[in-house]
Amino acid sequence: MPEFDMSTVQRGARNRRTPYYEATQRYSPKGFTVYNHMYFPIRFDTFEAEFEALLHDVTIWDVAVERCLEISGPDGFSFAQLLTPRDLSKCAAGQAKYVLICDSDGGIVNDPVMTRMDENTFWFALASSDALLFARGLKNAHPKLNVTIRELDVAPLQVQGPRSKELLRDLVGESILEMKYYWWRRAEIRGIPVVVTRTGWSSEVGYEIYLLDTSRGNELWETLMEVGKPYNVRPTGPSDIRRIEGGIFNWGADMNYENNAFEMGLERLVDFSLGDAASISIPAYRRIKAKGVARRIVGVEIDGDPFPALNNVKWPASKAGGEVVGKVTSAIYSPRLKRNIGYCWVPTTLAGPGTTIAVDTEWGTRSAKIVPMPFVDPEKRIPVS
Repeated sequence: MPEFDMSTVQRGARNRRTPYYEATQRYSPKGFTVYNHMYFPIRFDTFEAEFEALLHDVTIWDVAVERCLEISGPDGFSFAQLLTPRDLSKCAAGQAKYVLICDSDGGIVNDPVMTRMDENTFWFALASSDALLFARGLKNAHPKLNVTIRELDVAPLQVQGPRSKELLRDLVGESILEMKYYWWRRAEIRGIPVVVTRTGWSSEVGYEIYLLDTSRGNELWETLMEVGKPYNVRPTGPSDIRRIEGGIFNWGADMNYENNAFEMGLERLVDFSLGDAASISIPAYRRIKAKGVARRIVGVEIDGDPFPALNNVKWPASKAGGEVVGKVTSAIYSPRLKRNIGYCWVPTTLAGPGTTIAVDTEWGTRSAKIVPMPFVDPEKRIPVS
C-alpha cells in the first residue's frame, strides 16, 4: 500500500500563521510543523547545510511560535516566583534567565527563557506546551494576588551564528555589542519597535529579536535579509545537530511534566534559599533532593553508520540481556564530531560514563556508550564570546 500523503492533512484557521509566514514563503521552506498551535518552518535546506551556515555565518529563524507568557500587575513578581524554583530576585530588570516552570510535584511544565521587563513584569518564551493554561489555573488558586496573565504577541526571531554581532550592529548601532549575555534592551530597526535579547537556542553567538508591532513582520524579515547579505545570511530552522552538541533539551521530546530538575541534571535551577510558600515546587524539590532520583537523562554516542535524520520516535534502550531500561529521546549525526550523538533516559545505576547499552533505532539495533555532555564546548564559552 502507498504511504499516506501528509499534504492532505487539514489546515485551517485553528492553526495560526506567524507574522513572518508570507516572507518565509519567498525563501522556499522545505517543511513545517505545528508548535504552540502555529505553523513553524523547520528547514529551508538540508540539516547539514544549515548547520554549517550556523557555525560560520549568520542564520535567521522564524520562532514566533515561542509564545510569550506575560505576568504583570502589582503582584507580578510574587506570582512569577510561584511558577519557578529559581530565585527571581537575583534577576535584574533588563536581564534574562533560563528557568523551569514546575508544578507542585517538581514536574517540568516548561523550560523558557524568562526576561524581567520591570519590577513586576516578566516574559516567559514558551516551548510548545500548555503553560499559559497552567499559569491561569494557578492564579485561581491564589485569588488574592493582583496579577494579569496573558499571551503577549511579540513574535520573536532568532539571529544566530558568529556573524550575528555584525548584523545586529548594522541594524541598531555599535552599542549593541556591549550588551552582555542574557541581557536585553529596546531598540528600533528602521522605525520598527523591537526588544533585542542576547540569547538563543543554538549554543552559538546569537540574539533574539522580539517584534512589538506584528503588522510589520514581512518588513522586519526582509530588512534582516537585506542587511545580512554581506554576512552570508540565510533563513533556516533551528539546528538539532547544534543544540544536541550543546546539551540543549527540547521540552516534549527530552522531558515533560513527568520529569524533574534533578533527573535532568538541572538542579542548579532550584534555589533552596526560597521559602516553601514562595514557589509551589520548592517543597517537592526538598523531598526529591533528600530521596534522590531513580533515573537520569544522559549523553550517548551511538555506533554505526550516520543517521540520515533526527529520530522520529523515542527508541527503546536495553542493557545486556535484552531488558529494556530506558529510551533515547533525541539522536542525530554530528558532521563535526563524525559520530551519532543523543540523549537517553536510563536508571541512575547505569548513568555513569562508559556504560554500554543497546538501542533499537529506526535503522536497526546499535550499540551505544554513555558519555559526558555537552558534546561540544562544555564550559559554554562560545555563546558568551
